[in-house]
Amino acid sequence: MKLYNTLTKKIENFIPNEEGKVKMYTCGPTVYHYAHIGNMRNYIGHDILERTLEYLGYDVTRAMNITDVGHLTSDSDSGEDKMEVAKKRENKTAMEIAKFYTEAFFKDFQSLNCKMPDIISPATENIDMYIKMIERLLEKDYAYISGGNIYFDISKLDDYYVLTNHQEDKMVVGVREGVEVDDSKRNQSDFVLWFTTSKFENHELLWDSPWGKGYPGWHIECSGISIKYLGDHLDIHGGGVDNIFPHHTNEIAQSEAYLGHKWCNYWFHNEHLLDESGKMSKSNGEFLTVTLLKEKGYDPLSFRFMCLNSHYRKQLVFSYSALNQAESTYKKLLNRIEAIEDIGELDEGEFSSYNEDFIDNIRNDLNTANALSVLYELLKDDQVNGHTKLELIKKFDKVFALNLIREKSVASNDEEIRSLIEKRDEAKKNKDFELADSIRNELKIRGIELIDTREGTKYKIIGE
Repeated sequence: MKLYNTLTKKIENFIPNEEGKVKMYTCGPTVYHYAHIGNMRNYIGHDILERTLEYLGYDVTRAMNITDVGHLTSDSDSGEDKMEVAKKRENKTAMEIAKFYTEAFFKDFQSLNCKMPDIISPATENIDMYIKMIERLLEKDYAYISGGNIYFDISKLDDYYVLTNHQEDKMVVGVREGVEVDDSKRNQSDFVLWFTTSKFENHELLWDSPWGKGYPGWHIECSGISIKYLGDHLDIHGGGVDNIFPHHTNEIAQSEAYLGHKWCNYWFHNEHLLDESGKMSKSNGEFLTVTLLKEKGYDPLSFRFMCLNSHYRKQLVFSYSALNQAESTYKKLLNRIEAIEDIGELDEGEFSSYNEDFIDNIRNDLNTANALSVLYELLKDDQVNGHTKLELIKKFDKVFALNLIREKSVASNDEEIRSLIEKRDEAKKNKDFELADSIRNELKIRGIELIDTREGTKYKIIGE
């Protein structure tokens, strides 16, 4: 398999530390709010990577954290803990906030057919591991105590910026816009390993430590959880491009200082999903979540399909018109597959040929768009019998996870259709015509025509 490695800035042959086995860590959500669809594109990318590795025969163990403490609003060491921000917004405890948004995240996560990681660990459940790491970093003189906090000293490293290739004077905290200068730091690029109450007296989540009551910094959490559950050598670490600096840069610094050797060989980063005004965020316009898309009548797998038609390292612009197009194409694809008759015997030659084409594309830095093209080539190949086609589609879908093979026609599910009609009627009463139209369009794509009458909305199967 070939994979782009952010560490080396090139596509490399993937070679795990242990033959046939992959240890993979991916950064999880900070559960202070809903995850928007830009966040979810990132998790789709991680899911495709894991599924591809398994398709190629690797035994993958994947761990993911849940950040429920320590992530400040600046993504660095200034501002307020995001969990504290949510507490004030919703008048709940931090743990109530964490529980609610963790459940909401995984509901959206699974509706996109993303596989649950083998290990999911909240930051608050690993305090002993962070303290153990920080104690060793202090002993090895990679960390220091100042102003009550524990800081990592980047001057002890030969190449702190190994992941970014940036110059220090362009990256230091305090030069970057909107980030406060911390007078307790020896160098403004030093970062906090442990906060104490000397700075955050009203913080809800505090733990005893050798340095006084406090809580961990954001960066130490991912290093601690990864090393605790996956060991001292990591094959792949995944995240979004916005994690590269400072989060992943700091993870490398503290992990390798703690371990005394190279920690992770491959760094995998997904590009941003943009809206038409720029980078998608929780404060920029309509809060776009998977749940919102479902409420508007979209199938979440249409969004997954939209993402798979673009390369994970390319920025992707989201719009409802683009999603409408993706959903229309996706539903047509399902209809074409549903029309295949399961006839004939497995043609091992054709099966092997198409499977090799599929593998060649998916193992080439996860080229999902080209892998989908292989699927379309298969569908229009009249030389391949129906049974062989269906077996190949089932196999391809182990990576795509688009539910391409369905037991029965979606159009035949009367209960589901009636539920959507009721939702459309309610939307019309509330003058939410955009939602009403999206439901009508959704059903039309699925071969169902709505007919508004004085007695209510009826439907018929198009062509009957």
